Amino acid sequence: MPAGRRGPAAQSARRPPPLLPLLLLCVLGAPRAGSGAHTAVISPQDPTLLIGSSLQATCSVHGDPPGATAEGLYWTLNGRRLPPELSRVLNTSTLALALANLNGSRQQSGDNLVCHARDGSILAGSCLYVGLPPEKPFNISCWSKNMKDLTCRWTPGAHGETFLHTNYSLKYKLRWYGQDNTCEEYHTVGPHSCHIPKDLALFTPYEIWVEATNRLGSARSDVLTLDILDVVTTDPPPDVHVSRVGGLEDQLSVRWVSPPALKDFLFQAKYQIRYRVEDSVDWKVVDDVSNQTSCRLAGLKPGTVYFVQVRCNPFGIYGSKKAGIWSEWSHPTAASTPRSERPGPGGGACEPRGGEPSSGPVRRELKQFLGWLKKHAYCSNLSFRLYDQWRAWMQKSHKTRNQDEGILPSSRRGTARGPAR
Repeated sequence: MPAGRRGPAAQSARRPPPLLPLLLLCVLGAPRAGSGAHTAVISPQDPTLLIGSSLQATCSVHGDPPGATAEGLYWTLNGRRLPPELSRVLNTSTLALALANLNGSRQQSGDNLVCHARDGSILAGSCLYVGLPPEKPFNISCWSKNMKDLTCRWTPGAHGETFLHTNYSLKYKLRWYGQDNTCEEYHTVGPHSCHIPKDLALFTPYEIWVEATNRLGSARSDVLTLDILDVVTTDPPPDVHVSRVGGLEDQLSVRWVSPPALKDFLFQAKYQIRYRVEDSVDWKVVDDVSNQTSCRLAGLKPGTVYFVQVRCNPFGIYGSKKAGIWSEWSHPTAASTPRSERPGPGGGACEPRGGEPSSGPVRRELKQFLGWLKKHAYCSNLSFRLYDQWRAWMQKSHKTRNQDEGILPSSRRGTARGPAR
């Protein structure tokens, strides 16, 4: 090859590097030497520093081909050229760099610090890791859906972000004996969670904790002690149905099925219901449902669409005295109450005949009763038969009076109302 012509390797070394490989340097491994005839080394190589620290780095070139002396070198950080005033020439082959008050790394895999020749070719690279040590994980919570598995999640620390890749390991063991075990199925219900699918013992407490590690240190959570039977939950109750209660315009009936996952286990269950009107985001919760699988909501608005949800809390499994863990809410089920047939103010309601006792006391009693129901939607085992009969009679009575008022001739209306005074 003629001395005046450069080979392919030398020509490729003079081309500016594409951006994508530059951004992946710290993932694929920073180059320790250029692709040309000369080589260079960055020192320190792949340093790990705390946020706010300073860095003194050098790029030293071995050999002195044209364009590879210290005067022709420059630095880039994550693909952006650093200001020349941050660098200074130490000798003909070494360029120094001074960075102060470093911020956290933009990439958890490390920032790309690269030394370039005058023509833009890459001579050497280093991964720069700047961040914080992990803080103590906290707020560990665990639950089991079938008494054979366990799912746990936690909060990573007060600040959370370390700017470095931080590894979290959930560890567990039997309280009084046994060796440490490490959970293997991570991110099952979120970024900081893990699932233990099998090989768990009942009637024996476990110790559970989380360990966090990164390049700057490690931290360990407090130990959580629990018995699997005390943290059992279940899926939401299936087959939730909401329907009207005959013609009663202020009530809805709610029915559901017990969760099937725990049907073979000895346990009790309590349920909660919540409901809201269609155009509202505020839920009203009914707590006193106990272990029934049906409930009647009362004191509702006539002619209104309601959304209803149910959730379950299995407790007392095999004699456990813990309160249990509530399931998620069921999918919303919608139903509407009947429209009221009573005329509103100015609607032509019949007046009482002369000499007949006023219905005011009855109305006041009904108003008081319904006012109590609005505060206490009832789902107890009380019988509603007498109340339903009375309500049906009241509605029928109002309807009959309204029809008579519309059918009677005008001359008879006056007679029915008595002589004018």
